[in-house]
Amino acid sequence: MGGGSDVVVGEALTARVTLDEQGTVTGWNRGAGHLLGYASEQVVGRPAAALLAEEPVVRDLPPLAERPRWHGTLALRHRDGHQVVTRVLAHHRMRERGRSDAWLLLAPLTGQEPGPIDDDLLAWSFAQSPCCALALYDTRLRLCRANENMERAVALTEADMRGLRVPEIVDEEAGELAERDMLRALETGEPQYRENFLRTAGETRAHAWSVFVSPLRSREGRTHGVCLSAHDITEQYWARTRLQLIAEASRSIGSTLDVTRTAQELADVLVPALADFVSVDLLTSFFENGPEVPPAPADGPLVLRRVAHQSVLPGRPEIAVEAGAEDEYPEGSPPVESLRGGLSLRYRVTDAPVAEWIARDPRRASRVRDFGFHSVMTVPLSARGTTLGVAVFARHRHPDPFQQDDVVLAEELAARAAVCVDNARRYTRERGTAVTLQRSLLPRRMPEQSAVEVASRYLPAGARAGVGGDWFDVIPLSGARVALVVGDVVGHGIHASATMGRLRTAVRTLADIDLPPDELLTHLDDLVGRLADEAEGTEEAAAGGGSGEVGATCLYAVYDPVSRHCTFARAGHPLPAVVGPDGTVKLLDLPGGPPLGLGGLPFEAVEVDLPEGSLLALYTDGLIRSRDNDVDEGVSRLCRALTPPAASLDALCDRVLATVLPHRPVDDVALLVARTRALDASQVATWDVVPDPAAVAGTRKNVADRLADWGLADAAFVTELIVSELVTNAIRHAEPPIQLRLILDGNLICEVSDASSTAPHMRRARTYDEGGRGLLLVAQLARRWGTRPGAKGKTIWAEQAVEDTDGAAGAGQRLWP
Repeated sequence: MGGGSDVVVGEALTARVTLDEQGTVTGWNRGAGHLLGYASEQVVGRPAAALLAEEPVVRDLPPLAERPRWHGTLALRHRDGHQVVTRVLAHHRMRERGRSDAWLLLAPLTGQEPGPIDDDLLAWSFAQSPCCALALYDTRLRLCRANENMERAVALTEADMRGLRVPEIVDEEAGELAERDMLRALETGEPQYRENFLRTAGETRAHAWSVFVSPLRSREGRTHGVCLSAHDITEQYWARTRLQLIAEASRSIGSTLDVTRTAQELADVLVPALADFVSVDLLTSFFENGPEVPPAPADGPLVLRRVAHQSVLPGRPEIAVEAGAEDEYPEGSPPVESLRGGLSLRYRVTDAPVAEWIARDPRRASRVRDFGFHSVMTVPLSARGTTLGVAVFARHRHPDPFQQDDVVLAEELAARAAVCVDNARRYTRERGTAVTLQRSLLPRRMPEQSAVEVASRYLPAGARAGVGGDWFDVIPLSGARVALVVGDVVGHGIHASATMGRLRTAVRTLADIDLPPDELLTHLDDLVGRLADEAEGTEEAAAGGGSGEVGATCLYAVYDPVSRHCTFARAGHPLPAVVGPDGTVKLLDLPGGPPLGLGGLPFEAVEVDLPEGSLLALYTDGLIRSRDNDVDEGVSRLCRALTPPAASLDALCDRVLATVLPHRPVDDVALLVARTRALDASQVATWDVVPDPAAVAGTRKNVADRLADWGLADAAFVTELIVSELVTNAIRHAEPPIQLRLILDGNLICEVSDASSTAPHMRRARTYDEGGRGLLLVAQLARRWGTRPGAKGKTIWAEQAVEDTDGAAGAGQRLWP
């Protein structure tokens, strides 16, 4: 310090000495000179220990390097030799302050201490205390003294209040609470603290107060009264309230990816914390199915759609526009100006922009008049540089108009909500695309086949999870058999749906060449591995933050209504459930197999006998897995839902979903239910063929006789040609044993099996070739034909469409309901 300040504070009245870390004196003021008689040049640079009259007791000195401060009494030696005992306060200065001295020692000069404070100074300090409102009460809790701040706060003088209790001065709940705290302070002797928010008679608006109540005791410990001090913490109160509101908004706004729900969450958070009524309107162009929201027209009125509103009054009687309805806002109205200009606006309802707007709209004018609206604020909803709509805030119960701080808070919360609303719009658009893609890839209707009766359900996941890659399929195979498929691609979104489409196509292609279930999964595993390699490093993988990994699970089953056997193979997929004809439910014990995409691991096929009328339930894990229950609980629910008989398979599917999925699923759900049918033995004819060309004629006769028994004599000529060609090819080019089988299944199926694994193929015969036309002839005569591998050899089959006839046994008709 220096100059005038030195005169005021009297720096020389204190001895100030600074030392470095080695204890050498680095600073010496005039007060130190007065205390010990040395001039500055006589001491600076010398060890401070030379000034000590005696060594201090070690136990009196704690480890000073570890302490920020020390105080105590030291015996010093004056220049003239006499001993000076003085109080010392030492501050340890840190290196980071940039000072060379490590310690500052201070000692007041003897005889220079301030004198006692007189009563006038105490009275002035009480009356004029700028920090709080003060009042003193006696032990009967009657007011004795009040300072100027207290008088201003309650709009009463000390004389007006003297002898009154707090509830008699402040006729609010806060007065009762304060007196309760005063009683507790008298009883316990402990200070009490409370925060209040109220509007007193001396204020134009409500204030927040922190109220301290302390007992006033004499030196002997006797309580003589109570001191009440009230600190105005209105700014801190509103700052804390705003932070709490922002925190609540962070938790509440954007909890779903639904536009309407998100807008409603904004309105719910702000009422009544900020406004008495809030409405959220979006541009009608927001709901167009485009990648971005088009900007609002530069002039003219705007049509907005009401998506949310909230009120402090039950039933929201103030609304002028119903939720979901559209309304035209005139040019120049606050919502339009706020939306077009991208700026927040606040008005009194008597201001020209608001008055002119409501004057054009009788509905709004009546609402303003009936409910006493007095303050309005409009805030644009903008996200990613695009204005989506506008939020309107209004007050009619809250007495204060909106302030600038309210605008700042509303802007922050509206900005958060706008991003969430835009995210919801983008997600809804992407999810709609994904759902459309996925549904286009799933079977639109079940194919015609007679092996099983089927029903299915597909349920997309909730909004948070996104559309997945679940799929199911029913694929007719040769020999009246049918393949049942259920699969689940890892992940969600368009990428998962597209991958599902590729896998479903691959399964149908592999099923068309009649690969056994375990071999089919092996080929599918290779395909998934290649898809993963293709996806590695793509933009989609980078955008998702992943490695482009592709994976899937799958269950593939082939049911034969002739043998009533079903062959299963699974790749990491949930076990299928089977309901026997007697109503017992069990999960089939099938080898697990690795999920698709791991590569290099084998799959195993298992054959199971299924009596006619058995029920198969194939599903994805979204059916049995949820946040609330584990997989075992989901499986138990599924089994309970499958046990009771149902009027139809469609009704059974609905019951399963209602029982196992009481809430919206967190993952996609695919469910395929199939009831097995069986071919009667009379509808199948089998002959062993001698590997001799002479046997062809007898084989043709056997076929003609059986067709006659079935009432299909009209089909005999074509069937005999097909049988003749297939049997002749087997005798000439294949290996025995050779077997012929006819199956009547609505269609007429002819199968020739042999022990050779060499697959036949069509070729174009030249003019003078004696052979090579057999398969070409079969392809022309049959509706479709093909070959399938067997455990030993192969089977060549051809299928003809036949019309029902009135044969002896009702031949040609389906053999089940």
